[in-house]
Amino acid sequence: MDYKNPRYKGQGIHVISTIFTVKNGVFKVLLIKRKNQPFAGVWSLVGGSVYNDEDVETALKREVFEKSGIKGINYRHFGIYSSPNRAPKMRMIALSYISVIDSSKVDVLKETTHTFDAEWFDITALPHLAFDHDEIVKGGIDFLREHISDKGILKELFPKRFTLPELHKAYECILAKNIDRRNFRKKLIADNVIKDTGLLSVTKGVKSSKLYEFC
Repeated sequence: MDYKNPRYKGQGIHVISTIFTVKNGVFKVLLIKRKNQPFAGVWSLVGGSVYNDEDVETALKREVFEKSGIKGINYRHFGIYSSPNRAPKMRMIALSYISVIDSSKVDVLKETTHTFDAEWFDITALPHLAFDHDEIVKGGIDFLREHISDKGILKELFPKRFTLPELHKAYECILAKNIDRRNFRKKLIADNVIKDTGLLSVTKGVKSSKLYEFC
């Protein structure tokens, strides 16, 4: 490698997190409104640039915390986005990660030194996004759909105990298709994904439902 070759200069690394949740049966992704150029005032995924003195995982956690206040969540790498023109100022290669969380357990900062706002957006009604984040969101959705039966992902998305209608509705909105409820329950139990706790949900004015948990 010839380090003096000018074709190696002016390159950087982005770490991008697609943070998904299911709220009231709607599949959503967390977006932030950028305060700084490029794309000031435009919605984007949560992320930013890697410093020269930190590893990628450290950079990802720092960027997510700085721009959303979220910490202590798990990340799974799913893609690399390397178009030479994906960023306007210099060549930036994006390492993209997925996270799924129970959004009721986190407080997202509405404004930071880097952002004007933060919102959970329905994945079917996204605004125009900065950089190539439209493409990255699609890649994250495809990855989640492919790994939806991963118990690790499901445990991060749901509380410890949940009703079958809640789980069924989440599957349908993530996969964007109708799923037969009776066969859905049978398959998850047969595959040792969920188990009946013997407990019932108790909500005033709502019929009680069995509570399940992941095996």
